[in-house]
Amino acid sequence: MKQSMLLCCKVYISESRNKEALDSIERGARRDPETVIVNKFKDHDYNRVGYTLVSYVAHDSTGCPVYTPLQQSVVAMAEVAYEAINLESHCGAHPRLGVIDDIVCHPLARASLDEAAWLAKTIASDVGNRFQVPVYLYAAAHPTGKALETIRRELGYYRPNFMGNKWAGWAQPETLPEKPNEGPEIASRTRGVVMIGARPWIATYNVPILSVDVSAARRIALMVSARGGGLPTVQTLGLVHGEDTTEIACMLLEPNQIGADRVQKQVEMLAAQEGLDVEKGYFTDLSPEMIVERYMKLISADSS
Repeated sequence: MKQSMLLCCKVYISESRNKEALDSIERGARRDPETVIVNKFKDHDYNRVGYTLVSYVAHDSTGCPVYTPLQQSVVAMAEVAYEAINLESHCGAHPRLGVIDDIVCHPLARASLDEAAWLAKTIASDVGNRFQVPVYLYAAAHPTGKALETIRRELGYYRPNFMGNKWAGWAQPETLPEKPNEGPEIASRTRGVVMIGARPWIATYNVPILSVDVSAARRIALMVSARGGGLPTVQTLGLVHGEDTTEIACMLLEPNQIGADRVQKQVEMLAAQEGLDVEKGYFTDLSPEMIVERYMKLISADSS
């Protein structure tokens, strides 16, 4: 069972510079030894960290999911994060609307999207009720499959509020313009809101541009994206990244159809038209196959 029915949670937290806070969050995730942190991606300039957690899912006699260690592990991470991080004092070059910005659940191995959606909704109920944080469900976890990008646009996620290219504190009205699926309808300025969803595997791939011209990066990002008439199933952001570069941050919704190579070539072509040089892009997470392999190695090592 632990080999074939696996779920994955990616937890994106608005902090990367406070080592003590991150250490505490990771201890929370490891309270249950059957949950494995298979990857951690930390970005200083974005002031953001992403954790990839994996564990098994168990079912009742009718085949319905009833338990996974991931539920309590993610809730434990949330408990520590909301105590250790204050959104009002957070600043970074990546958009966010909460201390925990996003939790996405993916099926791995023989698990199904329905099982991932069950986990997302279970976590959402816990987070909304226990920590009094507004929760917006998306994709397979949402009653009508509402897209994450749509919800973010409704809430003003993509609008920087500091220096024209950064996000600082809580800049939204405390009474939210859209009713959340769980939790209160008023957001705490110190905790913000959280998006929680379930979807098939997506890849995140970032392409550095050797320029500080964020307007050019945004133009390129739009032209690469499906929204701007570029590559289907590709979502992008043009962001400042460090003192001398910008970056095209890409979400590949169907990476087996349109992958990183296509994105890289498109960015290079558009950047050349702007007279800009591009570096080779990088993934911010492992592939599903690598994640399962790493999980199996780590869980075997722990049990031996």
